[in-house]
Amino acid sequence: MTYNSDIHHRRSIRLKHYDYSQAGAYYVTICTENRECLFGIIEDAQMKMNDAGKMVQNVWYELPGRFSEIHLDEFIIMPNHIHGIISIVGAPLVGARISEKDSAGTRPAPTLGDIIGVFKSITTHSYTKGVIQQQWQRFSGKLWQRNYYEHIIRNETDLEKIREYIANNPLTWEADENYK
Repeated sequence: MTYNSDIHHRRSIRLKHYDYSQAGAYYVTICTENRECLFGIIEDAQMKMNDAGKMVQNVWYELPGRFSEIHLDEFIIMPNHIHGIISIVGAPLVGARISEKDSAGTRPAPTLGDIIGVFKSITTHSYTKGVIQQQWQRFSGKLWQRNYYEHIIRNETDLEKIREYIANNPLTWEADENYK
C-alpha cells in the first residue's frame, strides 16, 4: 500500500509550538495495546504487580540514569497502564545544548517524546524476553499503544491534584476508563 496523507496522517495530540525539551513537569499515561492487563491485578484496592509489572517499574525508576536532565515524581503501575510525573529539570551539567544542525557538539536535551520512546523500547524488549524465558503472558502485536497521554503541569495546585489522582488510582480501578 502506498502512502496516502489523508489515510495515514495522524493528528498530533501535542500542544502546537511547545518545546517538550524545556524545563517543566509533565503528567503521562501510557496504556498497553488493547488495554491488555499484563502487569498484575488490583486486589483490596492495591496494585499487586507480577514480575512484568516489577520490570516496568524498574525501567521507569532507571530513566534518570539514562537522562540526567529528568527527575521522577509520583508514579504507579496499573494492570494495563502506567501514570507518572516526569520533570525535565534542564540541560545536562556537562556540555552545552546545541541545535540539531550542529553535529560537532553535545546532543540536545531530550524531549518528553524521547524519554517515553526509550521507556517503551526498553520495556518492550524486556517483556518480550520475559515471554520467551519466563512464560509471561503474551501480548498481541505491540506491548504499548502507539501514543501516550501527556499533560503539562502548570502550577503547584495542578501538581498536587495529579499526585493525589496517581496515588489513589487503585482505589478507583473499577471506574477507571482503562478498566477492562
